[in-house]
Amino acid sequence: MSNRARLSEDEITGALAALPHWAREGDAIARTADAPDFPAAIRVVVAVAEQAEALGHHPDVDIRWRTLRFVLSTHSVGGLTALDVDLAARIDEALRAESAV
Repeated sequence: MSNRARLSEDEITGALAALPHWAREGDAIARTADAPDFPAAIRVVVAVAEQAEALGHHPDVDIRWRTLRFVLSTHSVGGLTALDVDLAARIDEALRAESAV
């Protein structure tokens, strides 16, 4: 299966079970986290930007002081793909690296 193939509902349910901080929002998944401070939040965004570039798949990112919100969807297929799941896991890693919750 292509990493840009739209996931089935069962595949999405299974993926979200492994990503407990993420929630379904229509054809997307989203997560909000608080970094310890603003510089840490920016470091998370930089780390996510590097991962997104490597994957060729980019999240919607909202920064409000130390609060970060990420939204993932593969717009070209109108839903979620393995790219979204992979990037969500990478975002979780970047957040953990900065002690964001």
